[in-house]
Amino acid sequence: MRRPLRLSVWWLLGGAVVALAGAAAIARQSLEQQRALFETDARIVHRLLSQQVVQHDAILATLALLQPDATGPSGTPPEQRLPALYPQILAVQRRDADQAWPDAALATAEAASRSARRAALASPDLQSGRYRMVLAATPTSYALTIDLRAMVPWAEWPMPREGSPVRVSLVHAGSEHVIQPGDVSRTTGPGWRFEFHKVVAAESQPFDVVAVRELGGRHLPWGRMLAWVLAVAVLLAALRHLQHLRGERRRAEELLRLGQVGRLNTLGELAAGMAHELNQPLTAVLANTQAAQRLLQDDPPEMATARHAMAQAVEQARRAADVVGRLRRAVERPDTDGQRQAVELVDAVRRALYLLEPECRRRGVEPVLEGPPSLWVQADPVALDQIVHNLILNALQAMERVDAAKRRLVLTVDAQAHHVELTVADSGPGIAPDVLPRLFEPFFSTREGGLGLGLSLCESLAQGMGGSITATNAPAGGAVFKLRLPMKEPIP
Repeated sequence: MRRPLRLSVWWLLGGAVVALAGAAAIARQSLEQQRALFETDARIVHRLLSQQVVQHDAILATLALLQPDATGPSGTPPEQRLPALYPQILAVQRRDADQAWPDAALATAEAASRSARRAALASPDLQSGRYRMVLAATPTSYALTIDLRAMVPWAEWPMPREGSPVRVSLVHAGSEHVIQPGDVSRTTGPGWRFEFHKVVAAESQPFDVVAVRELGGRHLPWGRMLAWVLAVAVLLAALRHLQHLRGERRRAEELLRLGQVGRLNTLGELAAGMAHELNQPLTAVLANTQAAQRLLQDDPPEMATARHAMAQAVEQARRAADVVGRLRRAVERPDTDGQRQAVELVDAVRRALYLLEPECRRRGVEPVLEGPPSLWVQADPVALDQIVHNLILNALQAMERVDAAKRRLVLTVDAQAHHVELTVADSGPGIAPDVLPRLFEPFFSTREGGLGLGLSLCESLAQGMGGSITATNAPAGGAVFKLRLPMKEPIP
């Protein structure tokens, strides 16, 4: 009876594992999709910012190549019109050959630029939101002051400007300029963090583009995960129901098979009894008829017709005896000696408990099986199944007359010297003293409507296998049936 409970536990554990594994796979897929989307947006941001900084290099290179006059036709240096064309350029400075930079940072940057033969940064401080870069040239060197806020091409930005969960910043030499603050609220509980780092495509402005996104439990696809768990639950419930139906059908087929075997054996017992009962009067009729024939032979010759009639009676009596004999031979149980084999007794008990599980459940009985896990006997498997089935069913029926709370059924398997003993003990009213001696007598029954052949048949089957069945009353109440069968070594 504990087996269905263990199976249910395994079904629940298996369902939980499948549901959790599927939900984890869905969450993982969702996180991978969000990571892929994040990295795609971050790469677009890196490309846009790289285009901007490369543009600054191109502007300085153009100024150094053209070397425009200090004053144009309007009296304004031509490079001073650049801020009107490029909003991120706050100012353009130049240093002619006979002049000096207004501060040392620009002079240092020009020296670095001349050495590297490319533009160089002049003491950049990204936290201030601007930086300067210098390109050394002859005769005139140029410097640009860049506004980082105006440098971002928001029109082509891949993420919403407001409310985006991604934090984007430029980092250089320990200083940082935040372009997009993102969702800075901390997520309660464990979470995930996506990061992107890549330096912009300009050696003169080696700014590291850093994108960060933090995700928490609220970012998981709970709807799809819950749908998966419900689908698994429905599927497992359907499979469990189908398995239950299949088990019930197997149980019904096995009960039908046992019932058919039991009815055939019962019919054999009944036919054998009838043949035995009819054979004696038929034998007496035959003997009396033969005696009458001999007496009639001493009568006058007119009695020839009587002699002929008596001869016909003798012939019919013999035919009747032959018919009864053939009937007995036809329904007689086959010899079980040739059908004996090594059978696992505990498995036979478990099979019977499985078949009688609905009966136990209906009566509120929880059978207890005690003893070694494996004991082998020499028996006919079908006959053994029928005996164990009948003994357990009789115990269940006997306990119907006691209160449900007091019903106990204990099955004990024990090994003796050369025998294995199965004890079936119930907590029913027991066996009346006057009934006990006749319990295995054919056609004797204490149950209304019973044929009285069940226990008689069990005893005959047990004896045919070299065993025995006994019945006693337990001291504490209830009946105790013991089935003894020859021990057999297990099949290797």
